[in-house]
Amino acid sequence: MALFMDVHHGMAGITAEQLKAAHEADLAAQGEEGVEFRQAWADPDSGTVYCLSSGPSREAVQRVHERTGHPADEVHAVPLQV
Repeated sequence: MALFMDVHHGMAGITAEQLKAAHEADLAAQGEEGVEFRQAWADPDSGTVYCLSSGPSREAVQRVHERTGHPADEVHAVPLQV
């Protein structure tokens, strides 16, 4: 499985509860695409949200986000980590 970091813009003012709800929605739908969402972070001031996942492809990650109502603006493969 490849590792991915996706980025969502335009979510200014997002609360911890809203981030948790969005992450839980992704967790509920991830199995349909073979994706595993690991963690999510948000900066309410800039409206940027980041999600770390593993899965078969960036398209699979995007399909989960689209299905749960918050498509990513960017999905980046992360081939190296330390």
